[in-house]
Amino acid sequence: MQSLVALIAIALTCLSSSHAQSRPPDWQAEVRKYAEAKDWDSALRLVEQQIARAPQDMDVRAWRARVLAWAGKLPEAEKEYLEILKVSRTDPDNWMGLASVYLREGKLSDAERAISTAQELDPKRSDIHAARARILRAEGQRKEAQSEFQSALHLDPESAEARDGLVSVRRGAQHELRIGQDDDLLSYSPGYHDEWMSVVSQWTSHWSTSVAGDFYQRSGAEAGKFVGSITRRQSHWGALTVGGAVGHDNAVIPKSEAFFDLDHGWKTGETGFVRGVEFSYAQHWYWYQAARILSLTGTTLVYLPQNWTFTLASTGSRSAFSGTNAEWRPSGMARLGFPLAHWSHTKLSGNISFAVGTENFAIVDQIGSFASQTYGGGLRLQITDRQDLTGFGGYQRRTQNRTDTSFGLSYGIHF
Repeated sequence: MQSLVALIAIALTCLSSSHAQSRPPDWQAEVRKYAEAKDWDSALRLVEQQIARAPQDMDVRAWRARVLAWAGKLPEAEKEYLEILKVSRTDPDNWMGLASVYLREGKLSDAERAISTAQELDPKRSDIHAARARILRAEGQRKEAQSEFQSALHLDPESAEARDGLVSVRRGAQHELRIGQDDDLLSYSPGYHDEWMSVVSQWTSHWSTSVAGDFYQRSGAEAGKFVGSITRRQSHWGALTVGGAVGHDNAVIPKSEAFFDLDHGWKTGETGFVRGVEFSYAQHWYWYQAARILSLTGTTLVYLPQNWTFTLASTGSRSAFSGTNAEWRPSGMARLGFPLAHWSHTKLSGNISFAVGTENFAIVDQIGSFASQTYGGGLRLQITDRQDLTGFGGYQRRTQNRTDTSFGLSYGIHF
């Protein structure tokens, strides 16, 4: 009898061991492990294997969308979520996932519609309220975002995201006061100087203004101007700025100016070499006592990994002087920006630039009559969240063996 009991025990043990060995591993845990290691290829390969076993399982497809989003492949993640929602529209997690992808792509209106659907399906989930708050915060709707974060905290008092979110929507600095001085040392005449002060104010998420005063000294002559502009921002089409300038020209600077600028940007992903692209077009009119200038400028700003940027700009300027025909002149500029150092809240960044044919329309003798090559660079020290210091220097070689060495410094306060 004892032998029979022993044999049964051994058989059960072997059966249990065999069952444990044949049990499939937790593939979701494996995917998370690969994701933590940022091994996106392995994570996607594992998910694809699960999809091949159950191609109609939308939960598995949702895992593929999540991994694509984690990997920064936002267009692919968006497409996958939309395909899932064609089949299953009642899972709030999929709507929240799609909203998160839209938010990272900068499609704020689409993100708000998607998260609203998720909230209708399950209004008692703290994480959905927090997700909606993040979208409202990105749109600049601070009061509405604060209300959503409070709802999330009410539903889950332990939510660190909700508590941190409430802190994040406290109104920060709305204004920037900046003062600076620019100097030019010319090889062919006495140098000139420019002191200036500007105030930029962000009144709402959509409206901002800028006012500035510039004061010039040139060969014993003094001149000054006042510049003002207003900007309207809209998430789906970008920003439009219009403005102008008037002042005491003293035959040195323009008597008046007018300008407008159109700006729009796109996020292209978070894993590729190019993370985002921003395009702008500017048109600026200058009226001097004896000349009229129109400049047309197109600028492309490319956002690269690790906070590097590359800017390429081209300008066509139409000069018309009294008694002469109008003439168009081209110029171009390239600039590379990069981080240099980081200490707690203090950051140091720099840039280098090269320009060909660049003309300075601030001073009357800097336009329309020379070709040039300019080499320059600059530094920006972010002292605290409320203070920064910027400086630049440049060397310009002109026709007739003339040179212009320029440098400047400015200090900004945010309040």
